[in-house]
Amino acid sequence: MRFSAIPGQQQVKQLLVQSVQRNHVAHAQLFRGAEGSAALALALAYAAFLNCEQRAATDEDSCGHCPSCQKIDKLVHPDLNFIVPVTTTKTVAKDATSSKFMAEWRSFVLDNPYQGLNDWMQHIGAENKQGSISKDESLQLLKLVSLKAFEAQFKLVVIWLPELMHPAAANAVLKLLEEPPPATVFLLVSYAPEQLLPTIISRVQPVVVRPLQETELTEWLHTAHQIPEVKARQLAQLAEGNPGTALAAQHASTDHDYFALFVKWMRLCYSNNVGDMLTTSDEFQKLGRENQKEFMQFALGLLRKVLLYGLDPQLVPHLPAAEQQFIGGFSRFVTPRNADPLTRELNEAHYHIERNANPRMVFVDVSLRVAELLKNAA
Repeated sequence: MRFSAIPGQQQVKQLLVQSVQRNHVAHAQLFRGAEGSAALALALAYAAFLNCEQRAATDEDSCGHCPSCQKIDKLVHPDLNFIVPVTTTKTVAKDATSSKFMAEWRSFVLDNPYQGLNDWMQHIGAENKQGSISKDESLQLLKLVSLKAFEAQFKLVVIWLPELMHPAAANAVLKLLEEPPPATVFLLVSYAPEQLLPTIISRVQPVVVRPLQETELTEWLHTAHQIPEVKARQLAQLAEGNPGTALAAQHASTDHDYFALFVKWMRLCYSNNVGDMLTTSDEFQKLGRENQKEFMQFALGLLRKVLLYGLDPQLVPHLPAAEQQFIGGFSRFVTPRNADPLTRELNEAHYHIERNANPRMVFVDVSLRVAELLKNAA
């Protein structure tokens, strides 16, 4: 994994690179971000950069060609170790520890490093069981760090989702952080750092992974994943800066033009054209439930843009020309006075669709309510 393969996060990348260049590598670092963020990808890129054998020649990224980079890219480097939440499965019926799932972990991460816990549990066949980092893992961890690095400058221990550690495992990690073994770097990747022990938080250097800009995510989806630009922008709007959410939505959604449907819908609501609302409700019903939910999420995101544009156009930079024309005009009718009730109506529509309400009835009902709110704003 190269830093260059990860969209955005330029400030984080620069800080990580400079820590190595200045020989200020913290022995424990906490990559904290939302599930589906680039937290794990950045930790892996940093691991590759730390042990790259030609780092001096590249300066700002790992080379990708030396033996160390090639092994880390395949997640088979002997000095790159993983602790991850697991549970018993049909193939591992007892004493479930990370080491017994390394083949599955490699295929999981190499396929997509922006996935979450539920994706991992499904990948290993956990069915409805909950994953955790068990107390047995603490013994494995102590044995692991007692050994010197085999061939690299640093022994690296990546702990994915440390918030799921059993208290015994958490205490073992705390002890190691208090008395770190030489030339060992712990990279904790957390989606819920508030659940970690405060004593662990106090002994790690935070690396905050923020949501991507919509333009960054759109460009990455278009160039790295060959998604058509219009659909890439739509996915980026749905995902609100989260690469994992965007990639998941890519596989779940079809090629519906949500923006065109939203524009048509709002114009019907503004004109209070009930007959055409009924006709459009048939179109909405044909989308299918998952796409109906996605459309409501898209509508919520676009509504937020409209409100921000009305407050100050500079709050919504880099809008495509077609969208800017509509958002600029529609912003006169979405104000701080009606933005909250409009948002509530769309959220309620999403809620009812998720719970299998009749989508045609939901659409007509929310349309009439939105029409009333837009009328009051005008």
